[in-house]
Amino acid sequence: MPRLIPQCLNLRPGRYRLYAGLATALLVAGCASGPGADAQTPMPVAGPPSVNDTKGFCEATSAEMTIPVGSTFRDGTLVRDFYTGQTARVSGGTVTLTPGASAEGLVLLEEAEATTGQFTWAGATVYFAVTDRFANGTTGNDLNYGRKPDGKKEIGTFHGGDFVGLTEKLDYLKSLGVNALWITPPFEQMHGWVGGGDRGDFQHYAYHGYYALDFTVPDANFGTREEFRALVNEAHERGIRVVMDVVMNHPGYSTLQDMQTFDFGSLYQGFEKHLPEHWGDWRPESWENFHAYHAFIDYDHPDWRRWWGKDWVRAGIADYDTPPNAAIDEKRGSLAFLPDFKTEASEPVDLPIFLQNKETSRSTKLENATVRDYLITWLTDWVREFGVDGFRVDTAKHVEPEAWLELKQAAQAALDDYRSRNPQAALPAEDFWMVAEVFPHSVRKSAYFDAGFDAVINFDLQEEARAGAACLPAMEPVYSDYAQRLNGKDPFNVLSYISSHDTKLFSQIANNDPVLQKRAAAALMLTPGAVQVFYGDESGRPFGATGSDPHQGTRSDMNWAAIESKEVSDILQHWRALGQFRERHPAVGAGKHELISQQPYVFSRTQGDDKVIIAFGQK
Repeated sequence: MPRLIPQCLNLRPGRYRLYAGLATALLVAGCASGPGADAQTPMPVAGPPSVNDTKGFCEATSAEMTIPVGSTFRDGTLVRDFYTGQTARVSGGTVTLTPGASAEGLVLLEEAEATTGQFTWAGATVYFAVTDRFANGTTGNDLNYGRKPDGKKEIGTFHGGDFVGLTEKLDYLKSLGVNALWITPPFEQMHGWVGGGDRGDFQHYAYHGYYALDFTVPDANFGTREEFRALVNEAHERGIRVVMDVVMNHPGYSTLQDMQTFDFGSLYQGFEKHLPEHWGDWRPESWENFHAYHAFIDYDHPDWRRWWGKDWVRAGIADYDTPPNAAIDEKRGSLAFLPDFKTEASEPVDLPIFLQNKETSRSTKLENATVRDYLITWLTDWVREFGVDGFRVDTAKHVEPEAWLELKQAAQAALDDYRSRNPQAALPAEDFWMVAEVFPHSVRKSAYFDAGFDAVINFDLQEEARAGAACLPAMEPVYSDYAQRLNGKDPFNVLSYISSHDTKLFSQIANNDPVLQKRAAAALMLTPGAVQVFYGDESGRPFGATGSDPHQGTRSDMNWAAIESKEVSDILQHWRALGQFRERHPAVGAGKHELISQQPYVFSRTQGDDKVIIAFGQK
């Protein structure tokens, strides 16, 4: 989930009520108190991590090497190096082959007659794309709801990526060996912006999809229902499953623009004259920042009932309940001052007034439905209509486990219904897949697996992969441990990554070193369990403009133009080889791991008849 922490506001003299925990944030930030206080020097914000730890870096060999195969391949078996296409026959328990010139010392052995194995989520390769930043398929939907570029660094504005762009790049994803596409939430977001970063130094729109306004329709910046349907159908035609990011913990913030558009909340009396005709066009004075718009808003006014309403969310405004800090109460607390859905409530609720009056909404009143019932219905309707294959669940630890179990059961029923109405669907029938984001979960079987989740995101590999990019044998303890835990007697699954929108990019860790970014492919793609490729991992996508929020730069635009360069093309081809090998052999992610040799570094992965050997030669 994106990070938004207001710091110091410059307010006109007067008495104000601070919105949803903002007062606590101001105290923590050390801002002066009292009307007309002088502007404070902003707290320093740490820049993006930039680490190039080459301790243990080893030189890969391109010389001929003899590779022991243990009991994986019998003598006389004809094997092939998937990377180069070379073949050799096993003799005396070994084969002799030369790594490809651009293979970074890798040899990827399979039986010469091997065919592609059957997909399993246990070894899935999931490509994560922030829709708005990935590919702009049609410029006609770039500006909607009064949203505008800022004409500056465009840190938190919409950049034009859409469903059409994703669809156009499906063949590119297929060439990477991707068999699942995770996209950020597609539903309609808050129309306006909030102040971005600690310093409020940029406009933060909901380009990332985590600040929902209406869960029942796609955001016009991303595209139409038919364009979303085409994306899912075309992905399925290529054997790529679609995983949709979902949020049940919170909706988006209130913004000036949404207040005006949907007629909820209120300004202080007489303050409208200080705003432009379109409230969302307001800009701070030189002594203010983008958080200062709060000074116009009367958060005690009864017209806040026309927003979500006190029965739906905790927000600390008007007659709404005030949420505690999420660090104190994980389930009922407010994250980043966002309104907190009352998913624990057992009382039926009416449809929020602003949705009742929203002509473009597909939401309707549900009889005797709770907040949880509405959210589950809205989210699973995307499965029922479009055949979405899975959910990546944002902020999972901040919602009751029983809610997730209900979501999973409803999603499975919705997918079964979709398949019964679409028997021609391209993909074989598989259970609905749900993966949880639970910071900072590691490789362990936790209670989340009893709450409907098939996997949990693993936050450990990003650091562990540093050493593996420098020298692949450093990954042996990780590979051995992961395989034993995940694919042993009591199997479970995690989704591991080396780059994330909420942490950092591997290109930062590698200081944009092309060799390390290339080698990171092996460290990640040979990891047991499911793995996540964050868009641009395969092309060395650089960190972008970030302002006072160090996470914004992780969501830079996909570097399509750079792919044509020799340096980036070399990185990309390496990722493609490893991705296709992983897709071809489910044993890589879901199989048993066995160390065969330390020098050269050789190990096997086996699952039934699917058997492979990976060798790495170093000078």
